[in-house]
Formats: sequence, C-alpha cells, structure tokens
Amino acid sequence: MQRLYDFIRRHPTGVDTFWAVVLFGFALLWVVEVPEGTGRTIAAAVIVTALSLVVAMRRRMPEQMLVLAALAGVAQLVLDVGVNPADFAMMVIIYTVAAVGSPRWASRLALIGGLSAASLAQIRWPEEASAVSERIFITVVMSLPFVLAWVLGDSIRTRRAYFDQLEERATRLEKEREAQAKVAVAAERARIARELHDVVAHNVSVMVVQADGAAYVLDAAPDQAKQALETISSTGRQALAEMRRLLGVLRTGDGPESGEYVPQPDVQQIEELVEHVRRAGLTVDFKVEGTPRPLPSGVELTAYRIVQEALTNTRKHGGPDAGASVRLVYFDDGLGLLVEDDGRGASHELYEDGGADGRGHGLIGMRERVGMVGGTLDAGPRPGGGFRISALLPLKPAH
Repeated sequence: MQRLYDFIRRHPTGVDTFWAVVLFGFALLWVVEVPEGTGRTIAAAVIVTALSLVVAMRRRMPEQMLVLAALAGVAQLVLDVGVNPADFAMMVIIYTVAAVGSPRWASRLALIGGLSAASLAQIRWPEEASAVSERIFITVVMSLPFVLAWVLGDSIRTRRAYFDQLEERATRLEKEREAQAKVAVAAERARIARELHDVVAHNVSVMVVQADGAAYVLDAAPDQAKQALETISSTGRQALAEMRRLLGVLRTGDGPESGEYVPQPDVQQIEELVEHVRRAGLTVDFKVEGTPRPLPSGVELTAYRIVQEALTNTRKHGGPDAGASVRLVYFDDGLGLLVEDDGRGASHELYEDGGADGRGHGLIGMRERVGMVGGTLDAGPRPGGGFRISALLPLKPAH
C-alpha cells in the first residue's frame, strides 16, 4: 500500500491522466445518446474532450484549465448540449485551484463559477412540471458540491501554508542554534586561551627566573641553587595541574579522573600567589581592606588572574630591583584591585602588547575578563615611574 502511495506522489500527472481517461469513457456513453442534428453530437464530443483534458492537466496548468472549464460550461449553455458526466471535471478544477494557492482572481472565479453553475443550468433547462420552490431546492443541492470542493481545497491550501511556515521556522531555529553553538564554542576557546596564557605566562616566567638564578649561583651558593630548583619543580607541578584542568574541558565523553583537576583559583589564593612570587625574588607588599566575604566565582577568578598577570608583567618588564604592591578592597557592592610596581617603567605599548614581540594578550585578556563580569579596568604608567593596574569588579554579573 505504501508503494502505491509513493508511486501516486511521484507521478501525479500520470494518475490524473488515468482518471481523465476513465471520465472520458463514461462521458462517451452519454455522447452516443445525444440526439443528432445541428452538430450537437460533435459539440458534445468536443466539450467532453475539453473537460477530460482539464482533469489530466489540472496540476500542471491550474489557471489555464479553469478558464478552459469555464469556456466548456458556456459552450454547453450556448449549444444546448445539456449536463453530462464530464461536468465532474468542473468540481475537480475548482478544488485544485483553491488547493494549490493560485492567484486570487482564479480562486474567486472558481467559487463564482461553482455557485452559478447550478443556477444557470436550471435557467437553461428548466423543469416545467416542477414548482419554483422545488427548483430552488434543486439549485441549492446542486451548488453544494461545488462549494464544498472550494472550501476543502482552500482548507488544504491553508494547512499546507501552515506546515510550510512551521518547517521554515524549524529550519530557521536550527540555523540559529547552530550559530549560537558556534558562538559558544568560540567564547569557550577564547576563555581557555586566556586561562592558558595566564597560567603559562606566570609559571614559566617564574621558572625561567629561577633557572637563571640557579645557574648563576650554582658554584658559589649550592644551597640557593637547590632552593631555586625546588621552586622550579613546585611551579612546574602547579602549572601542569592547572593545564590539566583547562584541557580537561576539551574532552568529550570522558569523566574527570579523581584528583586530576584542581579547583578554579579564588581571592583566598591571592595571598599564596603573592608568597609564591616573593619566593621567586620579587618584593611584594600585600594588603586587604574591608571585610572579606564570599564572592561570585567569576569575580574571584577574574581578581586572581588580574593580580597574577600584573605581577608577571612586573617580573618580566620591571627590572631586577623592581617591587610591587597588591591591594584588595572589599566594598559593599564590589571588589577593588590595585596593583602597582616601581620598576624601570616599561612603555604602555609594551604592556598592551604583552611583550616586545607584540604577540601577547596581557592587558587585552584583563580587559576581556573584567568586561565579562561588568567591571572597569584602568591600566597605564604610574606617576614617578612604574606601572599601575586598577580594577573594580561589581558583585552583580553583567547583563
């Protein structure tokens, strides 16, 4: 049964042609019985052929076939051929025009033709023995199938348009979901890039400084060299742990192994970060003002990364005798950060680029992080030398 249905859908004109042949065959039986004289038999045969052609070509040329059916109906009235079985084609073309979404004039012409066909037939071939009320009843009954055909076709057209709209909407939503997914992937990649930059830039710079120091005092002060190597080892382990956590989000279908990842850094770990930098040889003054309290995770991570990046830049660009200060201020509606150094005064452009090669993401990453939480960032040379980074992070996330 499904194969038959599929065949009908693939060959609609062939199916229509088959029914047109069947209709033509039944109509010929009527043509044979038409009284001869004045060419009525020939006229009836031509009209039957035209109406059969209407059924066969109704899908390919609905408007043209509607006009042909109307002309055939007028010819029946003028030539006094009479009602014949092929008139069923008029009902079929009325349904087709209403269903396929033809121009408005064609749909209106089909409805008007269906309403007037029965009335014109009663006027052209009246039943003298019938009363007026009976004629009106017959006219209404004969007009009803044509009206129902138009209503059914128009309902199908409306339903098809509704389903087409739903399909178009589903396609549009699918494209929007794909676009949103791409945006989300790009945002996640940017976040991971920022995280990797902060982790690598900070820890590797510490390891480089300690390695240079260990090589310098290896012969003269073995104990200091040993301490520097221990710092390199601990810094490397910390960097590996954070990189495992960051790269773990790229996995699909694999659950995190126990103990493999570390939590996101927070404000409480800034003091540990400062102490770590001190052990690496940079003098850092650390102060906390206000009452410490839990903050949104995004704010805490942003604060930690800003301090980490600022101290890394101080160590890279501030010179051998540079010192830094870190100040955290808890306000009622946010967290303030102030990181300053008294280094030799690297240019503002150098800090913006994150390095002399112009390929870093130092302050760019800071501004992106602060913007994500709805905060403000001010960075630039400090009066009297050095560099200053000031940030205000609100407690409410940005909309």
